[in-house]
Amino acid sequence: MYAVTVRFSIKPSHFAEFLLLMVHNARTSLALEPGCRQFDVCTDPDQPDRVFLYELYDDRAAFESHLQAEHFREFDAAVAPMIAEKSVDCFSEVRS
Repeated sequence: MYAVTVRFSIKPSHFAEFLLLMVHNARTSLALEPGCRQFDVCTDPDQPDRVFLYELYDDRAAFESHLQAEHFREFDAAVAPMIAEKSVDCFSEVRS
């Protein structure tokens, strides 16, 4: 399993539009990408400009495929001007 977390700070005037596009991107990823297992879009009512993503993929290759998917590239281009800050962290499952 390969986990990805993303934290966004969204420009206030774009928050609602960003969320609509983000939820659509998450649903499309789950529907069209066989290696995408979970894609949660979360917000914090106490921090109304923040969005947190939790994504699970079969492996790093599945995540790399996600980044190359046409729907993701279109989403990424559309939301770029809406984002004030973004950080991405990737984690591989520890196996014993």
